[in-house]
Parts: sequence; structure tokens; C-alpha cells
Amino acid sequence: MYGARGWAHKYQARLFLSDTFVVALVMVFAHAARFGRDLWAPVAGTGNQTYAVVTLAIGILWIIQLGVTGSREARILGHGPQEFQRVVAAGWWTFAIVAIVGFLTQWQISRGYLLFALPLGTVVLLIYRAVWRTWIHAQRDRGEMQAQVLVVGPLLVSEQMVRRLHHARRAGYNVVGICTPPGTTTPAVADIDGVPVLGPLDDGVAQASAAGAEFILLSGNDAMSLREARALGWSLEGSGIGLIVAPSMVDVAGPRVKMSPVEGLPLLHVEAPQFSGPTVALKLLTDRIGAALILAVLAVPLAIIAVLVKLSSPGPVLYRQVRVGLDHQLFEMLKFRSMYVDADARLADLRESSDGNGVLFKMREDPRVTRVGRVLRRYSLDELPQLLNVLKGDMSLVGPRPPLPSETEHWDARVSRRQLVRPGITGLWQVSGRSDLSWDESVRLDLYYTENWSLGGDAMIILRTLWAVIAGRGAY
Repeated sequence: MYGARGWAHKYQARLFLSDTFVVALVMVFAHAARFGRDLWAPVAGTGNQTYAVVTLAIGILWIIQLGVTGSREARILGHGPQEFQRVVAAGWWTFAIVAIVGFLTQWQISRGYLLFALPLGTVVLLIYRAVWRTWIHAQRDRGEMQAQVLVVGPLLVSEQMVRRLHHARRAGYNVVGICTPPGTTTPAVADIDGVPVLGPLDDGVAQASAAGAEFILLSGNDAMSLREARALGWSLEGSGIGLIVAPSMVDVAGPRVKMSPVEGLPLLHVEAPQFSGPTVALKLLTDRIGAALILAVLAVPLAIIAVLVKLSSPGPVLYRQVRVGLDHQLFEMLKFRSMYVDADARLADLRESSDGNGVLFKMREDPRVTRVGRVLRRYSLDELPQLLNVLKGDMSLVGPRPPLPSETEHWDARVSRRQLVRPGITGLWQVSGRSDLSWDESVRLDLYYTENWSLGGDAMIILRTLWAVIAGRGAY
């Protein structure tokens, strides 16, 4: 429950304590690193202030900013990038306020002290929050720490909503009932995916309370008149039951959506996705710089892997395969060879043993994979040579999976939109289950990325990829 005695209140209290601990530890460490044991080191400039007071004041301000930015808001905890973005924003605003105060008071606060404390503290806070998120994911996988939701809308739309929420358990919404819009006739359906159909919505508060719901979620809200939707919102006032509205347009991310209230109507302006322009050019530049840096750092491990591949079985170190890239242009994708050289010839005999998603061939115990290749695949190390593809401009660090030409022959126009952006070494499907996902779910995630990508989102996917690789989830 989100209520005062529910999971959100307790979890937020834990976050507050861990945030306070991290900020205090970092500020004390920064003070000690810059001024040693001198607690009363004076601040240069006008006034007679000491760094002990400054350290305490910055720590308190930082904790306040973590609350002001909403980094502990219940609806963003456990899923999506907003929690981490708000933690970063809190550190940035703390730095900005300290800089402004220093300018106005003529206090010459040590730049090294600030640049050490705030960036380091932000990184440590992000690590702590990531650990907490891992814990909350484990709880939600067991069905705990869920907000109870009553879905209201046409049965077909509500069925789609229920299935999505059931699939995304870590988002923290558990559907406890379904109601059709007021005045409608409910078909003779007892339940949908195990969720009871409760009939038309007559008394939202009473029906939600009876079902144990904390929120009413309007799905396909065009089935309700403006007057009915407004009346429902009024009826929930003071009841402790929240209202969530799911717009009819799905799979559109926040950066593309701007709300503009007009005569009491919350109009959503949906911006066109970005497939060209300065931001795309910046992404390409960032990709190439990032790939060059990673190659430089991993030069020795890459050489060791190359030697192991060469010694593991006869054949070349690199496996070259034609893939479909940006605007359906073909390119040669590189991988460390993880199979025996006759792997392609043996594929036809193994088709019926596929453990993949119904379209892509995957096999958990593929006899064509070498011993070294099995380890490389487990931790996605076989993908590292694709950094050279990124340098050439054929691929991006983050993007949809680059398909085989044979896979695209049966695509429709919807799936083909994946090729409006450069394919990536990693992407949403890799960090959301990889080989364990169905074909439809993989396509949905790739299309979602294509329509809504951003540089900030790419950074989050890369961080999630590192965790998925370390855990070895969904790879075989």
C-alpha cells in the first residue's frame, strides 16, 4: 500500500536514512581530504565563517534537495530513470545554490572541496539507489510492494492494460479488478487473466474500496465523457484513492510529451521522433568517442580474448556477418567467433530445437558453441568487436538489434521502423530479458526506443547493460 502504514512510507524512510548517511559520509570525507583534521579551517573571503559550518550546511541543503526534486516520490521508485535523474538534479541544484551564495557573500569556498564532494557524493548516491532498486525488484518479483489498482475502461483496452501491467511487475502496479465505463453493459466475462470483472463503474470510491484498490486507472478514457471523468475525480477527493489516466497513445515517452491546459482540457502535445538534426549528430559523435575510449581501455583484455578464441578451435578470431543497418543499408557486423566454423551448415538440423522467441534461433545448449565461446556469450564479450562497427558509423552503442537480411523479408511497415535509427551493441531488449523475451515484446521494445531515444536514456541503458552482463541474465 502507498498509505502511511504501507510499503511506500517505510521504503521512503529507509531511503531518507541511507541518503543522509551517504551525504554525511561524503561531506566528512571531502572535508578531511581537503583540510585534514582542522574542523575550524576558515573560509577565505569576507566574514568569519568556518568549513565545519559550511560542510554541515551543504549536507543539510543536499538532503533537502533530494526531497525537493522528488527523488523519493513513491510513483517513480523501482522503475524507470526518473529516480536517478532526480538524484543527479539534487546534486546539481546543491552545487548551483552554494555557488550563488558564495558569489553573493564573497565567500571563496574551495573549488577542489566542492568538486570532490558533490560529484563523488552523487555517484555514491546513485550506487546506493541502484542497490535499493535491486532489492525492491526482488520484492516485487514475489508480488510484494505493489500498488493495488482498479482498471476502468472498455474490456478490450482494459485487457491490454492488465497484460502489460502483469508483465511489468517491477513497475509496482497490481490490478485487483476491472470495471467498464458507467452505463455500459458488461459482457458475461467473469475475469480477464485472473482479474475479476466487476461490472460498470457506478460508485468509484465504494467499488475501489471493496476491491482494496489504492488507485483507479482509466484506460481508454475516451469511452467516458468529460463530465463523467470529472465527476469521478471529484468523488475521489478525500477518499485516499488516487486517479491515474492512461492516454490512448501508448509507447510515447515523457521527453516527447508536453501538456498544455486549454479551457480545463489537459491537451498532450506529442512531438515528432528525432531521426535527423543536431541531436542525432551529437549521438553519433558521442558513440564514436565512447567506442574509441572503451577500445583503448580494453585493448589488453581484447587481445587476450582473441588469443583464447584462436586456441579454442580452428578458424578465424572474428566472425563476420552481414546485417541490416540504418535505412536498411547492409553492413558487415563483427563478433568474436564463439562457434565452430561449420556452425552455419549445421543450423538447419537444429531449427526444431530452438529455445528462442519464435522468430530468432536460440538454443540454450547449442552444440555448435565452443567452450570459450560459451563463456564469451554468457557475459556478452563476443559483442565487443562491434565497437569497431561503431567507429565506422555502421552501429551505435545503444539501439535496436541489427537484424539479418532474411529476418527483414517478412517484416511489415511497423517493424521496419526499427531501421530509422542505427542498430546498437546494446538496447532496451538486451536489458529487459534478452533471449528470454518473445518476438512481439522484442519488437515493441525496439520500436519504443526508436521513437523515444535520448542521450540520457542511452546512458541509463548502458548502465543497465553492465548490470545485465555481470548477472548474465537472458544470455545463451
